[in-house]
Amino acid sequence: MTDKLSIKIKIDGREYPLKVDRDDEEKYRKAAKIINDIILQYRQKYSSSSTQDFLAMTAFQFALKTIDLEEKVDRSPLFDELKKLDEELSDYLSLKE
Repeated sequence: MTDKLSIKIKIDGREYPLKVDRDDEEKYRKAAKIINDIILQYRQKYSSSSTQDFLAMTAFQFALKTIDLEEKVDRSPLFDELKKLDEELSDYLSLKE
């Protein structure tokens, strides 16, 4: 049984009720703070834009960071291990024939 906690996260002045695992509460609050900090930076830099523009640019920034992180993940050790296992399996199966 998971230990759920009801919390309210505030993003750009609006509250969002969430049920989260108690162990994840800090992570959710930290994510909301990061979003609010980025929105504030946009608001200070581009005072004439709308809230929707700030939210869109914040989402866009996170999407770019996600893409950057996905591109940086080194999958070669996994592929090397899979190739090795495939070779071992092929060798084993050839002995069975």
